[in-house]
Amino acid sequence: MPHHSRRQLLRALWGATALAAPLAALAGFNFFTSEYTASREELQAQVAKRFPVQQRYAEIFTVALRDPQLSLDARNNRAAITAVLSIASPLLRPSQVEGIVTVSSALKYDAAARAVRLDRPQADRIELQGLGGRDAERLQQIGAVVAQELLRDQPLRTFKPEELTVGRKTYEIGDITVQDDGITVALK
Repeated sequence: MPHHSRRQLLRALWGATALAAPLAALAGFNFFTSEYTASREELQAQVAKRFPVQQRYAEIFTVALRDPQLSLDARNNRAAITAVLSIASPLLRPSQVEGIVTVSSALKYDAAARAVRLDRPQADRIELQGLGGRDAERLQQIGAVVAQELLRDQPLRTFKPEELTVGRKTYEIGDITVQDDGITVALK
């Protein structure tokens, strides 16, 4: 290798290393692939901060979700949240019913909020304890509708402005890929 080419290569590597140093603060940022990966544990912690949540339905029922557990489905590029569901109403005997709901969702990027959010969540499974027949069916429908509403646009990961800026370059979020152990977003 000529001396001149070796010097250019060393300068290029040094420049890449100097640029990568500020990016080291972004634990999930991969300088070489221009991707950011958020681990399932990091996402779980972000989701857990936003619970418990609740909403009234038809002025008669209060539906609440707590203890969320995030799972990731790489094969279908979807995220899912399984939570304890409770439905309370003066019309119920007992006045509160509990169960489990699993809501899965595609993901989208909200540029204004710099957040990766759930997109069009769908209740895949709902089980209520101690109920059967038509009452269980009706409450499952109510629980599914409200759970989907409560989780619609729920942020999984919100970026700080400095996380998307290196030097004078500000990155935009591109494709979002769900993996079994995290999500990866392309930075462009």
